[in-house]
Amino acid sequence: MDMAIKRGVSLYSYQHETFTGKMTLEDCIRTSVAFGARGIEVIGEQTFWGWPEVGVADEKVAEWHSLIAKYDAVPVSHDFMLDYKRYKGREMPFDEQVASVKKDIDFGARLGMSYVRALVSIAPEVLVAAAPHAEEKGIKILIEVHAPLHFDHPWIIRHAEAFEKAGSDALGFLPDMGMFLFKFPPVWKARFIRNGVPQHIADYIVKAYEDRVLSEYVILNVREMGGTGPALGMAETLRHNAAYEPKRMLDYMHRIHHIHGKFYQMDENLVEPCIPYDEIVRVLKQGNYDGYICSEYEGNRWIEDAQEVDSVEQVRRQQAMLTQLIDGPNPTAMAA
Repeated sequence: MDMAIKRGVSLYSYQHETFTGKMTLEDCIRTSVAFGARGIEVIGEQTFWGWPEVGVADEKVAEWHSLIAKYDAVPVSHDFMLDYKRYKGREMPFDEQVASVKKDIDFGARLGMSYVRALVSIAPEVLVAAAPHAEEKGIKILIEVHAPLHFDHPWIIRHAEAFEKAGSDALGFLPDMGMFLFKFPPVWKARFIRNGVPQHIADYIVKAYEDRVLSEYVILNVREMGGTGPALGMAETLRHNAAYEPKRMLDYMHRIHHIHGKFYQMDENLVEPCIPYDEIVRVLKQGNYDGYICSEYEGNRWIEDAQEVDSVEQVRRQQAMLTQLIDGPNPTAMAA
């Protein structure tokens, strides 16, 4: 099978500019397509006022389709939430959870999406129950595999087993590339230092992350070094991030249909210093992945206190990097 990795953008990448009113929906779509990233992913709550509580007016959906056609873009994924903690003191009943998922499937269908992203906290039984509705709508439900979870985590294995038992092609995975965070992001370190973390403690935490020191030990050591508040917060990030192996995607490739191209910073040389995209793309080529990688810029929140956020330039750089990696040689084999 020919490899056909495609490029797109999650409009979540432009959250700062969207919130401050610097970019409209049309700006987001036009800008993304100008980078050659025709695939468009949205979070309903960010892009469409009123979703999910009030609903979205037909004219707003019509405007969406008009912009998609105008810029020759491709609707890819609607990322939805499930407010199963809606009721104080108890979880949302199972039937209501399934109904909520179906509601988002219907909205994804209105937008012409191929996929809906499910948060990793959703129980597999809920997604299995909603799968027949997704099949009817021509949509796949993809559970996001997001750090600190990974493909060898018991919760993800439970989903995989449930999906295989259900036998539905409407159930799959959406890996977030943040789970392959091989180094501590410099923008994180700089922000924590601005928040008051002493330089020597920040240096220790970064080194400990690269040395794969157990997070509990790092937190204990930071406490013994006199770290409080922000320093402990910086150490706590090690509980929620790790350098898992991209090659673990290969065993699940038959259910991987979409990918979040998470990144925190792109330098002028088109390098993400902390996530090994060269290795990631090699693995995807080996697995004959034929879906989209949608840029998901999350460095904005780490720099907005100190400098002007330029999400557009950051996305441009990542798209340029992905173009180089995707269009490069496709190895026939890679060491397992």
